[in-house]
Amino acid sequence: MRIAVIGAGIVGITTAWELAEDGHEVTVFERRSSIAEETSFANAGVIAPGYVTPWAAPGMPAKVLGGMLSAHAAVRFGRDVWRCLPWIRRYLAACSRPVHEANRRAMQALARYSRERLDNIATRHRLDYEQAQGYLVLLRHERDLERAQGGIRLLQDLGTTVHVLDASACRTVEPGLSVDTPLRAGLHLPHDGVGNCRLFAHQLRALAQPAGVSFRFGVEVMPLDPAEPMCLRWQDSARPAGAPHGLADLQDDRFDRVVLCAGVAAARLARTVGLRLPLVPVYGYSATMPLRDSVAAFSQGPQSGLMDERYKVAITRLGQQIRVAGSAELGGQAGHMAVSAQATLYKVLQDWFPGGGDVSRARLWKGGRPMLPDGPPVVGAAPVKGLWLNLGHGSSGWALSCGSARLLADRIAGRQPAVDDGRLGYERLRHPGRLD
Repeated sequence: MRIAVIGAGIVGITTAWELAEDGHEVTVFERRSSIAEETSFANAGVIAPGYVTPWAAPGMPAKVLGGMLSAHAAVRFGRDVWRCLPWIRRYLAACSRPVHEANRRAMQALARYSRERLDNIATRHRLDYEQAQGYLVLLRHERDLERAQGGIRLLQDLGTTVHVLDASACRTVEPGLSVDTPLRAGLHLPHDGVGNCRLFAHQLRALAQPAGVSFRFGVEVMPLDPAEPMCLRWQDSARPAGAPHGLADLQDDRFDRVVLCAGVAAARLARTVGLRLPLVPVYGYSATMPLRDSVAAFSQGPQSGLMDERYKVAITRLGQQIRVAGSAELGGQAGHMAVSAQATLYKVLQDWFPGGGDVSRARLWKGGRPMLPDGPPVVGAAPVKGLWLNLGHGSSGWALSCGSARLLADRIAGRQPAVDDGRLGYERLRHPGRLD
């Protein structure tokens, strides 16, 4: 079949790859000039299936409100949060314990499968995407360890290998951890890890093009035509704002299937065919910097990936760089960099690895993670003939991308996926607070 994939982030490129692996003729449409230029550009890089979890959880709303007065709040609200009120109502409906547990199990099963697919691709094609093994969750105080008990039990119930380490053992795993910062314990997930998402995406593109995947960059796809949803129309996305255009500026082509992987933009593209996708961008921040000294800093900087549970900030080692990433900003604006969010990143980095990275050369980034109110992505057929969806992965796009892509390709081929996709269908969006 001739299949169009709209969006060339990590979800779009993995989808194109898996479809090409099945023998389809794939064309990828992307409004930017290359792949992985938006949400996939500078994410935390964490691949930790055990810690893939819905944002909608029991007690989460109270925690968010309780932390709002903190200068280093993990969740922030931007000036446009009022636009997110319908999404927030649906989010609150999905915070019940039964719904959360069902969604978490679905996401973690998909994440484990995705890790298997990622490892399979990397091994077969000998890819080096600055991957490192091991993930350590840092618990500063006794109360943090107490609060983590429920999560530990759930991880164990799901078959995830997790070790509870004392402070000394944490510093054996990560020798560079500062001894001046209080550390009660750590949760070590030895089979999880980190990797450079953008680098992997570019490596996969290099494999996909000889396999027959073609790319159209710098094009803006028009909203789908309800009369002919498989006939795509697009124009040059570099057109100056407000510049007039006519029908002669539009190009079009017909496909057998269309797959939406366009993140938040998918809502606009699909609205004309009657789909209501409750997607909002939840912005995250990161700072990427070189190690201060590539030899001496090896013992000062992180060996792999860590998460400061108190501040919900990740610190990862990507080759000879350190990336510190965190924050969840609802109702924010893409071009506005919150000073407080940046300060939190640098505080956490300084707490754990003082002097490990060259902060004077840090590159700041802010990206909008396309999030659905209940947590899991939507992967599968839309209720429009020929239209398929692979979107809404939120902050877990990198961790879920390879599995989501294979699941969707199997469904298009009429095969039973290797993972249960009962909680990943479009129909659940009609009732986010229900289990059926």
